[in-house]
Amino acid sequence: MAEQDCLLPVYDRLPVSFERAEGCYLYDEDDNRYLDGLAGIAVNLLGYRHPRLVDRLRRSATDVHHVSNLFQIKEQEELARRLSEIGFESAAFFCNSGAEANEAAIKFARRYSGRFGSGGKKIISFENSFHGRTLGALSATGQKKYQKGFSPLVEGFVYTPYNDLAALEEEMDDQICAVIMEPVQGEGGVLPASAEFFAGVRRLCNKYEALLILDEVQTGMARTGEYFCYQNYDLEPDLVTLAKGLGGGYPIGALLVERSLREGLQAGEHASTFGGNPFVCRMALTVLDVIEQEQLLASARARGEQLQTGLQELAQKYKFVDEPRGVGLMRALPLADQIEASELMRSALDAGLVVGVAGENALRFVPPLIITEQEVEELLSILDKVLQEN
Repeated sequence: MAEQDCLLPVYDRLPVSFERAEGCYLYDEDDNRYLDGLAGIAVNLLGYRHPRLVDRLRRSATDVHHVSNLFQIKEQEELARRLSEIGFESAAFFCNSGAEANEAAIKFARRYSGRFGSGGKKIISFENSFHGRTLGALSATGQKKYQKGFSPLVEGFVYTPYNDLAALEEEMDDQICAVIMEPVQGEGGVLPASAEFFAGVRRLCNKYEALLILDEVQTGMARTGEYFCYQNYDLEPDLVTLAKGLGGGYPIGALLVERSLREGLQAGEHASTFGGNPFVCRMALTVLDVIEQEQLLASARARGEQLQTGLQELAQKYKFVDEPRGVGLMRALPLADQIEASELMRSALDAGLVVGVAGENALRFVPPLIITEQEVEELLSILDKVLQEN
């Protein structure tokens, strides 16, 4: 029996096994080197074997690694305080993943509405969105291909076109308890919200007393050049969900709630066994330290602009490449229909470059935030050669 037979076939895995890694590079079992332009899908913000994370990991080996949330956890309290300081004044709930964070946000919105609001239970999401694979988060996801075969879904979700304010306004009434949106639709193809749309969503939520939930699972933690993507738009949400880069590769998710709303959930109404244990909170605190001390916000902006410029040059050079899009170090390169993004991803892997796919037919680039100017040039050079061969 093949070892793969012991796993559920839920992933279409590529035929590469990475044995070691350093900085922005991965090495397979034959010691072939790959430049990482995917970072575990926007997870490994600090790349691999970052000395600060390694040191924190070693010191944590003899510390308390897990206790129940029945007890006070000082590392969790410190992480919640730090997240509040870099964003809006918030109270935090910690879990293990982005889907769990979005589940918590959905539950919070409905419970808050019943306790303090209109009592409405409907939540508006957007077409082409992605919020996770658990049943509640899947129900919030505005893509039928992910929902197929899993009905009945959780009731009470309404989907409107992204970046279409008029369509949203038609659906808004006092039965809407929340609007959930990604500032940049990640799985949907790296599609940013327009400033006008974002401001309009905030205005409509205020008008109908609905909570604005921002899914920043992929865009959060400096990925777009600010700690949170909403900070690029100069407005504030009511709830934010985080995961992916928060732990720098160690699993942690978070729901941040505007502090004046914190009583929306009470003791016993939500929980997570592993959520926010001392070990993973220490790792997340170290990630925040490195972002600040190594000025990774500025680096994400600079390297993101460099990557965007290089991708634009490739779009001008190759007729089957469309205009790139994205924010910071979250970019996509759309391709014409005759070229399969998944095939280009495999060709790039053969050439020593790890990238992903997103949306209908686009390559996705979400490299570690520590990527250097020289490494971005290397990424673009490899990509140029791959495009030239197709």
